Amino acid sequence: MSDFFEGTPKHCIGCQCMSPLFHLLSKEELEMVDTNKIHVNFKAGETIKKQGTFMSHVLSVNSGLAKLYLEGIEGRSAIMRIVKPTSFIGGPGIYYDQRHHFTITALLDSSVCFIDMNVFKKILAGNQLFAEEFLKDFSRDVVTVYTRLIFLTQKQMPGRMAGTLLYLYDEIFQKMKFPMILSRNDLADLSAMSHDSALKVLRDFQKDGLIKISAQEMELLDVDGLQTISRIG
Repeated sequence: MSDFFEGTPKHCIGCQCMSPLFHLLSKEELEMVDTNKIHVNFKAGETIKKQGTFMSHVLSVNSGLAKLYLEGIEGRSAIMRIVKPTSFIGGPGIYYDQRHHFTITALLDSSVCFIDMNVFKKILAGNQLFAEEFLKDFSRDVVTVYTRLIFLTQKQMPGRMAGTLLYLYDEIFQKMKFPMILSRNDLADLSAMSHDSALKVLRDFQKDGLIKISAQEMELLDVDGLQTISRIG
């Protein structure tokens, strides 16, 4: 179960884990956030936010990793991105219907600050620079989703899986060997394919010397080869 940090909650002022956006706030605005937030620990595998639920807070991820995904029909999901520390998560529901339009689940033990949405909207209305940077951040996320949709609908399965592995290498871990915190189902959901198809592509990649995979870690042995497959796939 999720639980609150023991002892005094971490304060925003001087915090090294908060989103860079919060550096644009005045001391008074930061204190307003500080007194209207909840700081929560999540264990790996716990749901941080559920698609379709009421949006009462916006989120700032302090540590850990999480997956942000759309829940589809018959239990299928589409992972849109991996959320890293200091990421800020809002969403269209802030000004649209006050609903979460995606689910967020912790991949590692993670800490998250929940900031009261009414307080957040008040700060947006009064701090133009913060509002502009928030909109830029949100727009980048939207462009990322559009780009992934094109990628997932126009490439064959090897190209999609190669792109997924390169995404983990380039955007998340920045190294060729990284822990297997994503399940085979997660890799399938990131690549828009079935579990069985994902396993087959991964086995083919391993047989061709492109990757080395175990229960504990993944190693990319031929990044150039994966880039070629992703590009022409």
